[in-house]
Formats: sequence, C-alpha cells, structure tokens
Amino acid sequence: MTGRAVPATAPGRARAVRAVRLGPRAVCALALTGATGVAAFGWPLLAAPGSGLAHSGDAPWLFAALLPLLVGVVVATIADSGLDAKAVAMLGVLAAVGAALRPLGAGTAGLEPMFFLMVLSGRVLGPGFGFVLGSVTMFASALLTGGVGPWLPFQMLAMGWFTMGAGLLPGHARLRGRAERAMLALYGAGAAFAYGTVMNLQGWTYLGGLSSGVSFQPGDPLQANLARFLAYCAATSFGWDLGRAVLTVVLTLTVGPALLRALRRATRRAAFDAEAAFAGAAAPEEERARRRAEGDTPVRP
Repeated sequence: MTGRAVPATAPGRARAVRAVRLGPRAVCALALTGATGVAAFGWPLLAAPGSGLAHSGDAPWLFAALLPLLVGVVVATIADSGLDAKAVAMLGVLAAVGAALRPLGAGTAGLEPMFFLMVLSGRVLGPGFGFVLGSVTMFASALLTGGVGPWLPFQMLAMGWFTMGAGLLPGHARLRGRAERAMLALYGAGAAFAYGTVMNLQGWTYLGGLSSGVSFQPGDPLQANLARFLAYCAATSFGWDLGRAVLTVVLTLTVGPALLRALRRATRRAAFDAEAAFAGAAAPEEERARRRAEGDTPVRP
C-alpha cells in the first residue's frame, strides 16, 4: 500500500469530462446575483415621472454589491464541488486570454473574438464556473483597455450571464462533433444579440426626457417605453450586434473543435471532479491503462 492518491478510474477507460458541478449553495448564490442584476438593469423602467433617476448614479452601488456576490458564487462552487488551486489557475488563464482577445476587435463593427472563447469555456466548465469567468474576464479587460466606467458592473453581469448560459446548454455528456458545434454557434449568435440588448437597456436610460421617439421617458407605461427601447436597439446597435454574432459563429465553427478538445483535455488532467483513492498494488497497471485510454504515453513498469 502506497501513500499516493490517484483519481478513481476504471481500468482501460478514459475518465469522462464533466462540467464543474453546480450544487445547491452555488445555485442560491447565482439566483441571488441574477435577481440583483435584473433589478439593477430594469428598475429605471419603473421610475416615477420627473424623478430624474437613471443608471448614472447606481453603478458604484451595483459594483459594491456585485463583488461580494461574485465571491459568494466562487465560495459556494468550491464548497459544493471541491474545486482547488487548479481550478483557480484555469480561471485566471482563461480570463487573461479573454481579456487579451477583447482589444483585438473592440471598436470595429462589434467584432469581439472573446465571445466565442466564453461560449466554449462555459460549455466545458459549467454554469457556475462560467458566470465567474465571464465577470472576471470583463473586469480584467476593462483594466487592460482603460474601459472602466459606470457601465463596467453591468458589463460584468451581462458577460457572466452570457457565459453561464453556455454551461446550461443540454447534452453536456453525450453531444459531440458537428451537432454540438452547431448548437454552440446558434447559442453564440443569439446570446450575442441578447448581450447587446441588455447593455442597451443600461445606456438607454441616459436619454431620459428627450423628445426623440426612441428615448426613455420616466413614468410612461412600460409597454410604451419597451416599444421605444426596441426602436432604439434597431437604430443604434443592430449592426454592431450582428458583427459580434457573425464572428462568434465563424470562430465557433472553425477554431471551436480544437479549442473544445484542448479545454476538455485540460479539465480531464486537472481532475476537478475526481475522487481521491488510496493506490494499492494494482494501481500502476490501472494508471498505465488510463493513460493508454487517454492517448498518453504509458508509464513503463
């Protein structure tokens, strides 16, 4: 009997890659964060006429509330799934890559390559990990590009939802190949438009009180404001969102297969969800069988 702990894996079979498990505490933390985000985005629609209220003054409060909520999601995910330093390291690497990708296309017809990385990362690593990754990536990219402003906490929330949604897509264990890539491409296209629409809701309220037919009118019926909001989206951001969606689809279908394999291989080797077991006399042979199944060079006896 040796003192080495190894992942418990059946001989001759590769360990299946599973997303980071989302336990009850992580679900509660995500639900609380989501409710806070919905309230932060939507409350100006219910503001009284003449109040002069918009998003210009609530960003610091939202940012102050968002940071502990993000920490709560991380802590709850660790408590529910037993994540360790390897998961934190992967989170840091992916966030750094995403932050580096964002400036490559920012400001050019909505071409933002970081979105396809968020879709694929959320798919492999799960909704809880994905939400934290999306939010941290947006925060890091804002520091890198100097894009810190009242819009930042809203961007963090929207990107967190964007990445989390990819982790909630069905068929995580069995769906592979072209069908999975097509599903991710469709999700990326739809979510790219959804991200732009949600962020428009944050910026649109700054136009409150103007005479334009697309401006926000505090105190007006919700249906009237929503009609003006849709007109505002069509007039100001449809082309930008279309460019983001097209680039996300193209990169998902072309670069996606290689990146999915790399992410799944890294996740398998990190063994986030492995159960440690004492290695007995047969452990070396089991380890060689596992390595052969994963395509690694077997260890000589």
